[in-house]
Amino acid sequence: MAFAGLKKQINKANQYVTEKMGGAEGTKLDLDFMEMERKTDVTVELVEELQAKTKEYLQPNPTARAKMAAVKGISKLSGQAKSNTYPQPEGILADCMLTYGKKLGEDSIFASALVEMGDSLKQMADVKYSLDDNIKQNFLEPLHHLQTKDLKEVMHHRKKLQGRRLDFDCKKRRQAKDDEIRSAEEKFAESLQLAQVGMYNLLENDVEQVSQLVTFAEGMLDYHSQCSEILKVLVETLNEKREEAAARPKSEFVPKTLADLNIEILGSQDGMNETLFIFYLYRLASPLPSPMRSPARTPMPAKQTQPCCTALYDFEPENPGELGFKENDVITLIQRVDENWFEGSLNGRTGYFPQSYVQITVPLPNN
Repeated sequence: MAFAGLKKQINKANQYVTEKMGGAEGTKLDLDFMEMERKTDVTVELVEELQAKTKEYLQPNPTARAKMAAVKGISKLSGQAKSNTYPQPEGILADCMLTYGKKLGEDSIFASALVEMGDSLKQMADVKYSLDDNIKQNFLEPLHHLQTKDLKEVMHHRKKLQGRRLDFDCKKRRQAKDDEIRSAEEKFAESLQLAQVGMYNLLENDVEQVSQLVTFAEGMLDYHSQCSEILKVLVETLNEKREEAAARPKSEFVPKTLADLNIEILGSQDGMNETLFIFYLYRLASPLPSPMRSPARTPMPAKQTQPCCTALYDFEPENPGELGFKENDVITLIQRVDENWFEGSLNGRTGYFPQSYVQITVPLPNN
């Protein structure tokens, strides 16, 4: 049985080479079938790309996406059902404002304004979390199911159809027995039927796909509407704070002197000048060695063999987990996060940075 299967695969391979290299014409399917195949291929690419771009829309920060993917992988390995949530930028900014607003104290109008804005940003972060949950459940999960179930099954039938078509043409070309050709033809017809039905059901499912887009759009509308209401109330409150700060009378401030603080001044000005003069003479008599007298040797840079890049510009981190560097720094590459960001290390620090700020010196391996 194993030898027969191997022989069958060899015959298919020979038939494929004969068609491609020898000019032999294989069994042609109609234009409608070929158009269904083209649309199915486009759908496969669409579903994969749409999932990736939607995740980037929900969380533009590549650091958070990378951390989220790592946590998801670890939770799968350990069997734990961890929540793949990540801090929203509104929430991070809110924590900053709330922390320093409380540190400044209640007597500061600026501090109370910071607290008001921090509370509003917290509300916006909660609304964003609700949007994330809604889009993941009603848009991303159906797309993932379509990718792993329906599309996978359709592509399986298409691959099987290609193999059975090659087997049918091979047996016809070498004029096999009638019962062998008839059996290959029946299997070819069966796979053709399954492939056509699968692609038709996939491409005629517009109602469900459009319904998912409607859910996405409704979630975005609800998110922006709630944020708009929160910001309207915030702007009114901050305007009131500004008017309160402008109306508060300014008290006259007189800086205190050392005498006001009861700090005793040691020695007179003449005594200080004399002490400085004596110290100056002592330094002239026994000068201390200066590191500027012997210029340090500049070591020759070693040839880089591990993946690395050279910084074209200064990069200042704006989010936790990002790697800052200066122009001409050599950064060791660890991995590519996506098409625009890398993960690398520099002077013992590890983080993420944009590709547009660097020039690749030694690229990462293809795998």
